[in-house]
Amino acid sequence: MTVLLAGCGDLGTEAGLRFAAAGHRVVGWRRSPEKLPAAIEGVAADLSSSELPPVPADTTAVVVAIAADSPTEDAYRAAYVDGLAHVLDAVLASGAGVRRILFVSSTAVYGDAGGGWIDERTTPEPGGFSGRIIREAEELLYSRLRGTGITPVVLRLGGIYGPGRTRLIDQVRGGTAVMPASSRFTNRIHRDDAAAAIVHLCTMDTVPGPVYLGVDDEPAELGDVLGFLAAELGLPQPPSESAGGSGDGTGASTSNGGTGANGAARSGEPSRGGNKRVSNALLRSTGFEFHYPSFREGYRAILAGVGVRHP
Repeated sequence: MTVLLAGCGDLGTEAGLRFAAAGHRVVGWRRSPEKLPAAIEGVAADLSSSELPPVPADTTAVVVAIAADSPTEDAYRAAYVDGLAHVLDAVLASGAGVRRILFVSSTAVYGDAGGGWIDERTTPEPGGFSGRIIREAEELLYSRLRGTGITPVVLRLGGIYGPGRTRLIDQVRGGTAVMPASSRFTNRIHRDDAAAAIVHLCTMDTVPGPVYLGVDDEPAELGDVLGFLAAELGLPQPPSESAGGSGDGTGASTSNGGTGANGAARSGEPSRGGNKRVSNALLRSTGFEFHYPSFREGYRAILAGVGVRHP
């Protein structure tokens, strides 16, 4: 089949390489297509513009993997709502035989759950503008595809970490990490597993459901992750907030251990990660298997130099 990737950053490129390895034709839209590997047919496209390239007539699946240019409300709206609208306009006007459109979303749509469990049945309650705008984009996807015969799929990812996404590692190494004084659950997914989940949901034989949560098997206390990294690096355990640390260096403002549809926390809005435990049971029920089922396997691979971040 032919897959169109609307947005080919690190995650989109990794998904594209996996689609290509499975024998599919992959077309990638991005502003700098010359940076894409040869396995992906790069086409210059600015998703913030309503003037997008033609959608290949034989396209059967579209993946929308957008990133905001900056951690501001205007940038988020321009990327996730306006950008998605432009992609949908192009697809629906093309007459291509698209069967599925997958939108890469974020668990930020749930806000904070006080450490409780959430799954696909949990009502989204965004805690800041990032989650609210991404939730608006999800609703746009559903409404625009209703009655078209195209299946909308939303994949809400936790904090993405992986090659080149080493914020917590850098904080532990640099001595700026601080153990949180209270319980703070985080949820993450390795970049490679996130890309594999995209491919799985676009190619599975059964029709996918409307939404899946993309996180690994183990919601983890942020302090446990920081302590693990310190031990792996042969460094002392980071100090705790109660010992005089401010907490600013733990990444608590993005308490998911990585970067997904994020950046918003740096603008001063409430934590996009929140304190919650996210279940991946529905995704696993489709037959999907994780290469990195917890942060331990994933961070060990990063520390061993496995993989590269795509430009």
